[in-house]
Amino acid sequence: MPNSNLNKTSTQPRQGRLIVRQLGLQPYEPVWQRMQQFTAQRNNQTFDEIWLLEHERVFTQGRSGKSEHILAAGDIPVVQVDRGGQVTYHGPGQLIIYLMIDLKRCGLMVRSLVTLTEQSIIDALADCGIKAETRAKAPGVYVDGAKIASLGFRVQRGCSFHGLSLNLDLDLEPFLRINPCGYHGLQMTCLKDLLGKDRRIGVTEKLTELLVTKLGYTSVVKTDGWD
Repeated sequence: MPNSNLNKTSTQPRQGRLIVRQLGLQPYEPVWQRMQQFTAQRNNQTFDEIWLLEHERVFTQGRSGKSEHILAAGDIPVVQVDRGGQVTYHGPGQLIIYLMIDLKRCGLMVRSLVTLTEQSIIDALADCGIKAETRAKAPGVYVDGAKIASLGFRVQRGCSFHGLSLNLDLDLEPFLRINPCGYHGLQMTCLKDLLGKDRRIGVTEKLTELLVTKLGYTSVVKTDGWD
């Protein structure tokens, strides 16, 4: 459950403050339910939060998703979710960052949040010597035409949840079982294949730092787990 102390009304505004949670490997649905509950219960005094984690193997199908884009799920469960976008895959070795952001308080529109997130990923990859780019009509981040990061947000009561996935040291085979993000034949890639080594810790730290800076937080509390 979200920490109840974060939702208590205070006479002091909490703009500019953020909680960053390191959550490790997690099943998908309980985390999704926590995001929904956190967003439904928050008020204008609630700290924004960023959750860093990996998921157990799962396909998630967004609100606009079409069943024909799931080619052969096999032993991997498919979960219908409330974010935007089509179908994607999550699994160990993929960094997930969920952004529970009060957009009005941060002075952001949804499009500007997407752009800021994409640019943060591009900058974090550039720090590793990888040149990445976006596509105008296909949200996410690409390296030499292959997709390395996906985005999908939901906004409710002016606050975002869901977020991004970045392929670090990920088994890419499950992407062959779907049309990733609704695109037939879309090639996927991961950081380890590009670098020949695992840089997950450094990239996670750099990307988190970039998101915090670009979103303009002045105070960050880091914690492990939900408490």
